[in-house]
Amino acid sequence: MTKSLFSVFLLLTSLAFAQTPQFGGTIIFGKSGEAVSLDPSHEADTESFYIAQNVYDTLVDHKSNSSGIEASLATSWDISDDGLKYTFKLRKNVYFSNTRYFKQKSEFTAADVVFSFKRQFEKSHKYHNIGGSFATWNAMGMSNIIDDVTALDRYTVQFKLKRIESPFLANLGMEFASILSNDYAKYLLKTNKQNQIGEKPVGTGPFIFNKWVKDDKLILTTNKTYWNGKPFVDKLIFKIITNSKFRSDELKNASIHIMDLPNPQDINSLENSTNIKLVKKEGLNVAYLAFNQEKKPFDNKLVRQAISHAINVKKIIEVVYEGYGRIATNPIPPGMWSYNNELKGYNYDISKAKELLKQAGLEDGFTSNLWAMPLARPYNPNARKMAKLMKADLEKIGIKVKIISYDWKSYLKKSSMGEHEMLLGGWTSGNGDPDDFLNILLSKHAALQKPSENKSFWKNDAFTQLIEKARQTTNINERTNFYKLAQVIFEQEAPWKPIAHQIVVVPMLKKVHGFKLDSFGKREFRNVWIEK
Repeated sequence: MTKSLFSVFLLLTSLAFAQTPQFGGTIIFGKSGEAVSLDPSHEADTESFYIAQNVYDTLVDHKSNSSGIEASLATSWDISDDGLKYTFKLRKNVYFSNTRYFKQKSEFTAADVVFSFKRQFEKSHKYHNIGGSFATWNAMGMSNIIDDVTALDRYTVQFKLKRIESPFLANLGMEFASILSNDYAKYLLKTNKQNQIGEKPVGTGPFIFNKWVKDDKLILTTNKTYWNGKPFVDKLIFKIITNSKFRSDELKNASIHIMDLPNPQDINSLENSTNIKLVKKEGLNVAYLAFNQEKKPFDNKLVRQAISHAINVKKIIEVVYEGYGRIATNPIPPGMWSYNNELKGYNYDISKAKELLKQAGLEDGFTSNLWAMPLARPYNPNARKMAKLMKADLEKIGIKVKIISYDWKSYLKKSSMGEHEMLLGGWTSGNGDPDDFLNILLSKHAALQKPSENKSFWKNDAFTQLIEKARQTTNINERTNFYKLAQVIFEQEAPWKPIAHQIVVVPMLKKVHGFKLDSFGKREFRNVWIEK
């Protein structure tokens, strides 16, 4: 072999070796905020879900980058002819993790599925009042959908529905449907430690909970006997670094391996770093300005329309997103089926805004507050900066705004109880279905219960009826038409001012491999490995 051919051989060999997954090491993921709880049934925030996605499994999974469903803890399922019974065959020889605080060998069975769901709707259940309300369950009106969950045998479980629910399977892949251990729950009851279920989780997932140092870090270790293959890394650390600039600096210094939510202004610098690579993807997300219609004058449609015309979204995209966002006009992202392309939203028009305020009897304006979230989110890189731009815009039509913020946990809790007047919020799809936006965030029934994810507390019967019709038909063309009509009502009534759809960017060290950014914003690390 000639010298040149030998050199090529060595190069190809080294490249092949570099792409062969290697076991061992620790991944440190720099994230922006603290999880609220480690029980995913009680929360709807990204920071809590990041942990759940690595500790727990669900009956089904969403196929990466599609709206399809695939097997997970359930290996197969049958749907009755009337669409009201879903029967799942469960995976055998799957065990919940052993931890320092729960050492019992506990196999995953139908009893765990029954426990994980019944506690969310059966008021007499011993865990129904443990840990707070069931945020996603209530927002989706699941108690109006699920009639019962029954173990037919050790490895077969059946859901009986009250009505046809087209997104039902997709919903079972969401975090609120994570499967918890019935044996662990019984153990906690016996030792009077029920609240520990949200602080020291036990799941069947690829990683095992180890330690939670509040406002600092959360440590997971690999589940060596994970049913779907042992993860490559030995340890996974979620490191809280609230300042995005600091997260970027830590990544450049290789103190962390992956970072979440970089400032758009830092992306070019990160991309030009010799040891860093970026994963980019248009996310199924939306950032919005919500008007609380339980607070005057936001119960007046003319006021909501006036503010919608007064906000210079183009400037926000330029200043806040810096090329990593696109203007939003609808409550769902354009990459989602049933998106209504015919709607144009409210253009920036100060004269029109003033005219509408005059029609509302508020020609001289009014005073209000605007809540801005304290952390960067997958849909909003800098809410404080956005709020300041909106404040300046609204002053042009006589609306004096006070910007208010709280710590992340308080922000979520207070806003879900409707304490705000105007609020910056957002959402990332959890199941690839329009129902995840239009139902959870905007339906009447979602607004009737507090805490609520309907932060506008909009209760429009015509809109909700269309959403309900869409959920109760399996005909995709009919569903699409219902959702498009619902978006027309949304635009007319203006419960939000849609702002942007953000392009999601995840920077990481070049020696990190196997990380995939899916459409649902998940941060899963089972297949991630470090090149040594």
